[in-house]
Amino acid sequence: MSVTKAVIPAAGLGTRFLPATKASPKEMLPVVDKPAIQYVVEEAVRAGLTDVLMVTGRNKRPLEDHFDRAVELELALEAKGDAVRLEAVRHTNELAAVHYVRQGDAKGLGHAVLAAAQHVGDEPFAVLLGDDLIDHRDLLLEQMVAVQQEKGGSVIALMEVPHDQISLYGCAAVDGSGDVVRITGLVEKPPADEAPSDLAIIGRYVLAPSVFEVLRTIPPGRGGEYQLTDALQELIATEPVHGVVFRGRRYDTGDRLDYLKAVVRLAAERDDLGPPLLAWLREWLDSPSFPGQP
Repeated sequence: MSVTKAVIPAAGLGTRFLPATKASPKEMLPVVDKPAIQYVVEEAVRAGLTDVLMVTGRNKRPLEDHFDRAVELELALEAKGDAVRLEAVRHTNELAAVHYVRQGDAKGLGHAVLAAAQHVGDEPFAVLLGDDLIDHRDLLLEQMVAVQQEKGGSVIALMEVPHDQISLYGCAAVDGSGDVVRITGLVEKPPADEAPSDLAIIGRYVLAPSVFEVLRTIPPGRGGEYQLTDALQELIATEPVHGVVFRGRRYDTGDRLDYLKAVVRLAAERDDLGPPLLAWLREWLDSPSFPGQP
């Protein structure tokens, strides 16, 4: 079956960005001039996934508003003749068919994915984590969908990280080399000296619907939460699980420093903002007011 549905877990509290996320979802933090969640939805749509389910929680109403029509705003922009901004506003509510379900108790990523079972049904689907932004020039999700269509089972995005950082991620043991590998084992946030490789799981999955049955039966794992990694580890025994090793551009908006880096990098590459931004950065770096300058 073709992959047409995307699931985006978006129930997190965003505590690393408090107080900015006290009254606004972390997914709505702007990355230049678009909220982070819009980049993720646009990525899904580019890969042909036009049916998007967001798994949300309390205080996430701004997500629904963002992907809904803003009639008064559209009329005001139309009256001003501001066609550029009008097109940008309309783009958000025309991107995809966006649906919402509440997770209730936040009990881990596996629990969030299981909340999508009724909507997804008996077909393969993608899971995109909102903290990971993949550059639009790097067609990771498209490649993952192609691998799933060719080989069946489930597909996980992997990225090589420095050995001393592997304990921050889920980690994969693999068979083979190259861009597509067979996954033989998964472990959630292992100590560096126990990690089977330096291949970290990043926030993109294309999953077989059989994962739901496993998620219904597994016990809580690390941190007392239902881990998607644990469910995929069980699936390895009965069906193929492959990894796509990503070597492109990824921006982590779940970390404050990496979030700032993402904003600067993406702004610097835009035709309208890049030249003046880079000119100012060079001037500031060389100025006496730059921190650390003698």
